[in-house]
Amino acid sequence: MTQASRRDTAAIPAKIYDADCRRCPRLAHFLDDVRDAHPGYFCLPVPPFGAARAGLVIVGLAPGMHGANASGRPFTGDHAGILLYATLHKFGFASQPRSTGVDDGMRLIDARITNAVKCLPPGNKPLPAEIKVCNAYLAAELATLSPGTAILVLGRIAHEATLRALGLPGRDHPFAHGAEHALASGARLFDSYHCSRYNTNTRRLTTAMFEQVFAAVSRFVALRSR
Repeated sequence: MTQASRRDTAAIPAKIYDADCRRCPRLAHFLDDVRDAHPGYFCLPVPPFGAARAGLVIVGLAPGMHGANASGRPFTGDHAGILLYATLHKFGFASQPRSTGVDDGMRLIDARITNAVKCLPPGNKPLPAEIKVCNAYLAAELATLSPGTAILVLGRIAHEATLRALGLPGRDHPFAHGAEHALASGARLFDSYHCSRYNTNTRRLTTAMFEQVFAAVSRFVALRSR
């Protein structure tokens, strides 16, 4: 991590983000190997991006090899970010439609993006134990949410990790694309299929489907600001 990057993350409490975390040996050693192969890549736990007190918090799965793991910003540099940032921009949550790198001037507006697992996993598949270990960071982050926050989860694993972080039983909040779950805190959990290349190429998730979820999120966030 560059000195500038460390300054940018210095304000994030350590319980939410630790650039030096090596709690998961498999992930830590894998990052070491990837750093050797790609010395210009970020290759550290990827920090949350966006407003600290956001009306919308998006929870993804984990950094991609040549995306967030390379750039150091969630969903930046990979296919999944194309639809996500274009949709954030369309609904007024991002200053521009494309996120190309940490120096591109992108700003999120009343929004933040984070991941259930902060480190790049081999094959894009974190182990259940790694999701559980990293959940402490997500729990600390979600504990800072204001009442009435919208939480958008991308995919079933992020959904389950978010419920764990919030201390909520999965049986009462089943995952389904387009589902909404009102939470006792006043927050609302919104479900979407992940905007991965596989899901968009197979049209399991279309732009229209994703925008329908964002329309519901946007309405809820607008009510919060009244």
